[in-house]
Amino acid sequence: MSKRAIVIVLDSVGIGAARDAFLYGDGGADTLRHIYASIPGFRLPHLEELGLDYLMNLRFADRTGSFGIMQEKARGKDSVSGHWEMMGLTLTRPFPTYPHGFPPEVITAFENRFKTKTLGNRPESGTKIIAELGEEHVRTGYPIVYTSADSVFQIAAHTDVIPLDRLYEMCEISRHEILQGEHLVGRVIARPFIGTLGNYTRTEDRRDYAATPPGSTVLTAVSSAGLDCIAVGKTYDLFAGKGFTAHYHTQNNDEGIRRTVEIVRDRTWRGLLFTNLVDFDMLYGHRRNVAGYAAALQRFDTAVPELLAAMDHEDLLFISADHGCDPAFGVHTDHTREYVPILVYGPAYRGGTYLGVRETFADLGATVLDYLGVPGGAGLSFLADLS
Repeated sequence: MSKRAIVIVLDSVGIGAARDAFLYGDGGADTLRHIYASIPGFRLPHLEELGLDYLMNLRFADRTGSFGIMQEKARGKDSVSGHWEMMGLTLTRPFPTYPHGFPPEVITAFENRFKTKTLGNRPESGTKIIAELGEEHVRTGYPIVYTSADSVFQIAAHTDVIPLDRLYEMCEISRHEILQGEHLVGRVIARPFIGTLGNYTRTEDRRDYAATPPGSTVLTAVSSAGLDCIAVGKTYDLFAGKGFTAHYHTQNNDEGIRRTVEIVRDRTWRGLLFTNLVDFDMLYGHRRNVAGYAAALQRFDTAVPELLAAMDHEDLLFISADHGCDPAFGVHTDHTREYVPILVYGPAYRGGTYLGVRETFADLGATVLDYLGVPGGAGLSFLADLS
């Protein structure tokens, strides 16, 4: 078997408020269209040629790829639920969230386990809470614990106060010993930072500790079939490593793109390559930085020709997203419940097919399995529509 599937998730690149967005306070969110409207002359010519132009503007010229949009079926708008559903595991119950901070039983367990007090314990922007509590953290040594609208338990620490290895250890212990049962959050996230008062900066050494998937996924199906299943970026962390045969942590989008192209050029593997590019979300979406988000999209778009040229004739590429995080949305700074685009390209396929509105992200994973000839999975494959 010589086939290879390449899945690239542009983290948070949504394409319009989902039909149930009003339930999440996200009516009117539209990540891509708001970026186009905010930046004069903004274009993504290579993604548009793959089919994004039709999704955005209904311009149906000759397209090299096939294209559609997907609606998340799970109740959520976070990276874990989005990636899991994409790989065939749809959550029937959302992860817990903490709009008023974590309850005493969680914080007390954390403080007793690590013999320290904590700072923060509220939903907050990461950059804001570090700016506000960084000095007290440096003075006392107490870690900053906070959450967001998502199901996350985040620990921020200055690397001179709590070394990186210790911060990672605290996150891993919290994940497996404290945040279980009714407090099984989607992710525990290490948020290291550096700098001095008034100039604290988060580093690129973030690490995510996701809940372990409770069932089989496309990843486990692929690896169980004896094929390679390779993670680039935070995809490995989002699945707690389950199902992957190799993984490469990356510091930023540029490194993730370079690593992805290198792996695609390598003809020695067969199976699935699964990449996440997180900077769109982490650096620009949550910070409501429209210009930065736009520039990051253009950098990825510029790399698309190199990626396509690296592909083998039998390869099949999927470009999609896991949720939205509209940088022009003024209601809040969290993720936005949006449809996501799906662009599909393969040198052996004619392109130009409109894939419609998929009712679940799982259709992408079903298509991957169908393409690789691996049984299992959920969702409906659209492989037959590509030819």
